[in-house]
Amino acid sequence: MRQIIFITGGQRSGKSHYAQKLAKDKADNPIFLATARIWDEDFKARVKRHRSDRSENWQTIEEEKNLDKLELQGETIVLDCITLWLTNIFHDAEYDLENSLEEAKSIWDNFVQQDFTLIVVSNELGMGIHSENESGRKFTDLQGWINQHIAALADNVYFMVSGIPLEIK
Repeated sequence: MRQIIFITGGQRSGKSHYAQKLAKDKADNPIFLATARIWDEDFKARVKRHRSDRSENWQTIEEEKNLDKLELQGETIVLDCITLWLTNIFHDAEYDLENSLEEAKSIWDNFVQQDFTLIVVSNELGMGIHSENESGRKFTDLQGWINQHIAALADNVYFMVSGIPLEIK
């Protein structure tokens, strides 16, 4: 039976740690589905730190965009994270909001047709500083709309604040 758990919140709010804890409680060998694209040395160091946080009983799958191509029936998965996945889609669509939104919804809707336990990590960008440029504002809109789309389909939704999960659905 499919289960989707959506975890959202601000940067460094404890989302990834909580998602991994939930996954380890549900499976001996969960899958970490990484969506990061390595953009620079700082990001490379972040990815390395995230990898070191996981024990060897985790299987890691790296997929920047095409989640719907993965066959993960019966697995427990932590998808970390929607924001990075959307960044890849938005960048490759040359910052076109409508095309990015359509592509992301299509990929997502196809991906979640599987029978799995999916723990999804995302960010609440719209609660921070309003972007000074058009592409930043468009991306914040994209993130908000996709978060709503995912949350509507999710069985459980948590908002992380200072490492504390608040169940909102």
